[in-house]
Amino acid sequence: MNLINRELSWLAFNERVLQEALDPRVPLVERMRFLGIYSNNLDEFFRVRVANLRRMIAVHKRTVEGFEGTPAELYIEIRKKVMKQQVKFELAYQKIVDELAVKGIFHLDETSITPSQQLIVNDYFNSTLKHAIIPVLLDKKTSFPRLRDSSIYLAVRILSENKQRIKFALIKIPSEFPRFFRLKEGDKEFVILLDDIIRLNLKHIFSIFTFDTIEAFTFKFTRDAELDLDDDISVSFFEKIEKSLKQRKKGKPVRFVYDERMPKDLLDYLLSALNLKFGINTIPGGKYHNFKDFISFPSFEHPEFNYSPQPPLSHPDLEGKKSLIKSILEKDVLLHFPYQKFDYVVDLLREAAIDPKVRAIKINVYRVAKNSQIMNALLAAVYNGKEVTVVLELQARFDEENNLYWADRLKENGAKVIYGIQDLKVHSKLLQITRFSNRQEQLITYIGTGNFNEKSSLIYGDLALLTAESRVAKEVKKVFRLLENNLERGIFKELMVSPFNARRKISALIDREIKHAKAGKKAFIRLKLNNLTDKRLIDKLYLASSSGVKIEMIIRGICCLIPGLKGKSENITIISIVDRYLEHARFMIFANDGQPEYFISSADWMERNLDKRIEVGAPILDQALQTEIDTIFEYQWKGSVKSRLIRKDLKNVYRKAEGKPFHAQVMLYAYYKEKALI
Repeated sequence: MNLINRELSWLAFNERVLQEALDPRVPLVERMRFLGIYSNNLDEFFRVRVANLRRMIAVHKRTVEGFEGTPAELYIEIRKKVMKQQVKFELAYQKIVDELAVKGIFHLDETSITPSQQLIVNDYFNSTLKHAIIPVLLDKKTSFPRLRDSSIYLAVRILSENKQRIKFALIKIPSEFPRFFRLKEGDKEFVILLDDIIRLNLKHIFSIFTFDTIEAFTFKFTRDAELDLDDDISVSFFEKIEKSLKQRKKGKPVRFVYDERMPKDLLDYLLSALNLKFGINTIPGGKYHNFKDFISFPSFEHPEFNYSPQPPLSHPDLEGKKSLIKSILEKDVLLHFPYQKFDYVVDLLREAAIDPKVRAIKINVYRVAKNSQIMNALLAAVYNGKEVTVVLELQARFDEENNLYWADRLKENGAKVIYGIQDLKVHSKLLQITRFSNRQEQLITYIGTGNFNEKSSLIYGDLALLTAESRVAKEVKKVFRLLENNLERGIFKELMVSPFNARRKISALIDREIKHAKAGKKAFIRLKLNNLTDKRLIDKLYLASSSGVKIEMIIRGICCLIPGLKGKSENITIISIVDRYLEHARFMIFANDGQPEYFISSADWMERNLDKRIEVGAPILDQALQTEIDTIFEYQWKGSVKSRLIRKDLKNVYRKAEGKPFHAQVMLYAYYKEKALI
């Protein structure tokens, strides 16, 4: 077997996130937030990947790539690994709670709260929460309520008349309130979860009943998140997405996570009502679920509980300039988020909105912030009479509703809105400003590896090229033309454009390195990607390695290639960096016998990105920017503090430092800070 299964590789990636929650070098509250990220990742994994695996099982598919067994056997293996990780998760949570207690921050629940604290909590419940609590009695007379997979529930068990009669009830924990409630007594601080505040008030919620005991146990429910887009040509694509989002809320169940202390009679009742089988869809866990809320765990105003501030830095070629457009016309600029300010992108659009020489602005959008400054700047351009075209991808998973909102708003204000194609997501990150000076067309162009999202730019490591170089700019203009004119095919010499020439161009670049290696010339490949799953390109990399090409890769997430196989991948080394910032940039360096070529791209090396999406990669032609990309790779390749080796056994072993430990993200910030002062 020459491949690692992608699902198992993804679980190994998420375990790297879990390692951050267990790492004593990470500040305490940040560790809690990594638990939230881990949990949110796992929710999406079950909603998408495991749901797809269940569909494979349903159609009796016999094989699955990278795994010596059936889809059903892979599902069992996934469940085993998730349950092992769950033990580590609970351990991490308890360690963080214990360490917070040493620092004077105490976790309260219904068993540890004092009478005086309970008075404060009860007052909060009665004044704020009470009327948002909707208890539902569960019995044969009423149908079981439809559950939302973004919510958490308390399953309530009421025992009365000497424990002879049992009632069950359901309470949805309201999501419109903060999950955490804080109290302070002297130098001590306390935090109690909404779940436990409700538990403390169960007797009041069900006061009309006479009972001996009442208890509640948390559970959550995960549904298949696949959008079902039918082929009805009489319905617009916009309407299909709206309809499918409603259907998603009724998707088939793929996971039921519950408090392992839940009594058997209550668990059996819930599984029967939800048409689930014990052991197949069920994951026992701790007392609390929906840990994604812990991404917003309070910092208690203690600076040592959080990462030290690293505000985005200025770029020496853009800071303080009267005109960003003129600066870009003079020279290419490479921005590296979150080390450098994303504000320049918004400022560029604002400048274009009022520049009399600007005729048009075109942008393609995959994900944007809810209160997007980018979108507001585009609206300003519309108000100033510019021709604004927005290619807006409606199938950006879990951002569909936000994109529908902005599509409506842009259209209402006069922008031209083009939706992504049903079977071909537009995942590229492009912006082009058309300007005329002395009757000469100027194309100010942005090509990025990440989204036009000022919020995620603070935590996602991404690259963006700002250029007016004519060869690149004219081909980006062709990309917008094909999006506007029903995939009008263009010829691209400079750009890598999926699904048209990206695969072919990447293959040719690898082939050239193989040729050079066999001729004894300088040959290497350096890659930085989020995911590597494409079998054809993996086979091509195996061939390059066996031909003597040295290959170094930094891959954050899924990696199906196995390094170190004798006679096949001995020249391949792969590391993964999981740290404060999400490593999201994608770039490629090919040695080319001493005349290296550099590319940034929106695409990972996955079949979907190369064959089923519109993706754009661009060459970095400016020598100074090439040197900067070399520096980024060298810093991250040298990194030892947060680097794990990718291996066949998926053990996530930390890379050993040669000499003094090197913390890549910290040192990159120092590098850009020094540049900002130039």
